[in-house]
Amino acid sequence: MCRSIKTLREPYTSDVTDEDVRAAALQYVRKISGFRAPSARNAEVFDRAVETVAAATQALLDELHLNRPAARQPGA
Repeated sequence: MCRSIKTLREPYTSDVTDEDVRAAALQYVRKISGFRAPSARNAEVFDRAVETVAAATQALLDELHLNRPAARQPGA
């Protein structure tokens, strides 16, 4: 959909910051709204959408259950 949104979960990336999450949310809202920068009349709803999407994104990342390979045991 939007090629500039990066995967924010391990193992694709690590140490995801709030800024990374907000940047992805901003790109998503820009894409679906069709506005790079909203007019003053739409700024509040645009910003609220970005914050809502960022919160949902962070909740998703926090709650994902990932299958990780078992750590190798020394001498195994």
